Amino acid sequence: MFQSKTADRKHSAGAWALRAALLACAVQLAGCGPDRMATGSIVPDDYRERHPIVLNEKPITTDVFVTGNRLDSSSAMRIREFAAGYNERGRGPIAILVPRGGRTDGGAALDAVRRELAAGGARTPVQVGSYAVQDPLQASPIRLSYLGMQARVASRCGEWPADLASGSSVETWENRPYWNHGCSTQQNLALMVADPRDLVTPRGESTSDVQMRIRAIKNVRNGAEPGTSWKTQNTNIGQAGGN
Repeated sequence: MFQSKTADRKHSAGAWALRAALLACAVQLAGCGPDRMATGSIVPDDYRERHPIVLNEKPITTDVFVTGNRLDSSSAMRIREFAAGYNERGRGPIAILVPRGGRTDGGAALDAVRRELAAGGARTPVQVGSYAVQDPLQASPIRLSYLGMQARVASRCGEWPADLASGSSVETWENRPYWNHGCSTQQNLALMVADPRDLVTPRGESTSDVQMRIRAIKNVRNGAEPGTSWKTQNTNIGQAGGN
């Protein structure tokens, strides 16, 4: 009976040793695993993934304020810039909406608007329509529009799906970026880009300056500095305002 208890104790001690060894191996192997798990339900921490910039086609509009049947130089320049933008990223016809029922007769300046569009290089059919003016006392512009490519943020800025610091739960205790982080920065970047296609692929290289390259090669052959020499002339601060 004494020998049986001793054997059982030895067997139990061996089993515990084996379990401890397996547990130690499991801890070591766990250290070799990934630092974090990525699942579809977790909101990405990178604001560029949480608020991506997308390219889509939307109406691009501009308002032209006229007085009588003439266009001033500022309005004419705006129309030409509008036509240049159409040539770069627009498609389809250009729509012109003339105010109806206001104090300004937009139809009288319609021919002038057409001439400025042609001067800006827009070679496309023009569709003319009208819109009703709600308040005759307010300025009623001529509205130009075309369908073009624009860069916008896919999500809406200013939404708060969760509180920044919740006292009733531990939902916002992970020390992670809040939902709106980076949304306004992405939106401003999308609006500042002149050509939305630059966000997708870079532009092709332009032709090199042949004269500048020949000048640099001649300077290298003559042992001179190939760069441009800039002369700086300092003025005594006491002589800046004259004698």
